[in-house]
Amino acid sequence: MENKNSKIPKNNKPKMFRFNLYWMYGLIFIMLIALYMTNDSSAKRELGWTEFQQLTKENSFDNIVVFNKKNLLEATVKKEKYGQIFQEDSSRVGSSPKVFVKIPSSDRFSDFFDAAAKENNLTTQVSFEEGDDVFWSFLISFGPFILLIAVWIFLMRRMSGGGGGGGGNVFNVGKAKAQLFDKDGDIKVTFKDVAGLSEAKQEVEEIVSFLKNPGKYTELGGKIPKGALLVGPPGTGKTLLAKAVAGEANVPFFSLSGSDFVEMFVGVGASRVRDLFRQAKEKAPCIVFIDEIDAVGRARGRNANMNSNDERENTLNQLLTEMDGFGSNSGVIILAATNRADVLDKALLRAGRFDRQIYVELPDLNERKEIFSVHLRPIKIDSSVDTELMARQTPGFSGADIANVCNEAALIAARSGKKFVQKIDFMNAIDRIVGGLEKRTKITTADERKSIAIHEAGHASLSWLLEHANPLIKVTIVPRGKALGAAWYLPEERQITTKEQLLDEMCALLGGRAAEELFLGRISTGASNDLERVTKQAYAMVVYFGMSDSLPNLNYYDSTGQDWGFTKPYSDETARLIDFEVQKIVNEQYERAKRILSDNAEKHNQLAELLLVNEVIYTEDVEHIFGKRMWVSRSQEILEQQEKLNNDKKENAPSGEKVPSEKNPEKESSVSNT
Repeated sequence: MENKNSKIPKNNKPKMFRFNLYWMYGLIFIMLIALYMTNDSSAKRELGWTEFQQLTKENSFDNIVVFNKKNLLEATVKKEKYGQIFQEDSSRVGSSPKVFVKIPSSDRFSDFFDAAAKENNLTTQVSFEEGDDVFWSFLISFGPFILLIAVWIFLMRRMSGGGGGGGGNVFNVGKAKAQLFDKDGDIKVTFKDVAGLSEAKQEVEEIVSFLKNPGKYTELGGKIPKGALLVGPPGTGKTLLAKAVAGEANVPFFSLSGSDFVEMFVGVGASRVRDLFRQAKEKAPCIVFIDEIDAVGRARGRNANMNSNDERENTLNQLLTEMDGFGSNSGVIILAATNRADVLDKALLRAGRFDRQIYVELPDLNERKEIFSVHLRPIKIDSSVDTELMARQTPGFSGADIANVCNEAALIAARSGKKFVQKIDFMNAIDRIVGGLEKRTKITTADERKSIAIHEAGHASLSWLLEHANPLIKVTIVPRGKALGAAWYLPEERQITTKEQLLDEMCALLGGRAAEELFLGRISTGASNDLERVTKQAYAMVVYFGMSDSLPNLNYYDSTGQDWGFTKPYSDETARLIDFEVQKIVNEQYERAKRILSDNAEKHNQLAELLLVNEVIYTEDVEHIFGKRMWVSRSQEILEQQEKLNNDKKENAPSGEKVPSEKNPEKESSVSNT
């Protein structure tokens, strides 16, 4: 539901220097290498000028380095002369023992060496250097120790609080990792960028109004709410609403995730909670947003280990105290989001901490149309794309799902080399997201194709003949994802479901297995997905909805989440009765499906043959064989009303003005997989 043109918040402040623990490891490693390379344990000896002259004539040195300015030379001794010069075993003098000699001058040494080389055929290599290396010698000798002392002083200053708090600093591990957005930040998301969610937007807009004009509410004796909890399925726009609040409120906005509190170190979570609220109080009035609060707010006492020092529970206890404890948090509003409100601690949900629970539900038809309009802004589309049609074809889709549909359609169009994204691209995108990628290369035998066609024709026939079954949109025997075939339906967007509607849906789901048994004389594993859905629905009818003849008006579901799970909420006798009732419901609907298919065997076989030939059939193909559907669903009524409204618009529209036309939907939202 977010506008794709909105930019990611950027921090215009200059980046501060942050210390990283790995830097310390690197410095220590470099110092060790430097000490190793500069630490030469080879033997050294100082010789007199006369003794050196004699040894030179005996060809005792590999190379000689003469330092001109210091009147000093350094000579490396040959291996066979170790014992003569150092009077020690060769294994104890090191790899490159040296001798140092004070010389009268470099000229005197040159005259001597030239004469000795001619007389004795010397192989010694001689080089001359300036020798002004006092600073370098000092650095090599004392540099590692100075560096070690400097690092130690720096660390001590950091430990004493001399450095700024960065999340990556090992000494700031107890600091809150909240990201701060203020009125001068770069957040451009506003409530105009949030499509749908009208009721939820109204709730959070009131929070922004409290902060902008608190006197309007406090002068009547009211108090500003302390917190609001956004609850809803994934992808419905909870975090987006928080971004809009940050963009609209013009007050400091702290944003962090619930997992940011939890760390491997004991006491860190509670310390970060204290630091977060300390910063918030300093900048009050402000908003603190905690995303995925269930990571830290789970109900206490449910840890299987039953540890007395549970870090997560300590963090939650500190959070409860800071939100509404002995101290005051005046001007600090807590905004949190989760899709698991059922696992949160009851103390966290009480009034005074989260005064409001804002439910962010899946969007309805009109909201999906608004969401499509937002996500279609940056996409190049042609006149064939109709947002109302796509909104009707995506019941049950969240805002994130719709964003994915738009992006997938753009990718499909680009893959085909199109200049614009067309309606067919959106249809293919919806098919791919709902049913999976087409696998036309999957090898299937003729018998398997026939079995799949009869199975899918059974679903299609019953969905057309049953009053409360979802209207059929499309059937295919082309493998998609893990399914060898699939049927797409357009379910009604209803708030309550009757027993008759549930039974008709179960009967339609069992149509595939019933068709195999009737027309092939055998059954296959292709109905596993259908049987799983039917079994779950039957158990729900008996255990949760109280729709059983033998167990009427009973519900064994604990919606409070306080069930410990040690025992079942019913006896063994009731469990056997539940199993009997579930089997009875499923068997009745299976026999009903076989009876209906037997009465319409000829039409079913025509549909199966057409499916084998075309591989994909649509609503008009089923209507051509079975005739017009006897029952008009609520979805069809909406379509007809919309068609009539569009016709009226066309008649009353000024000349030259284009009015989008409505066509029969091709959307498939509910899928039955084989």
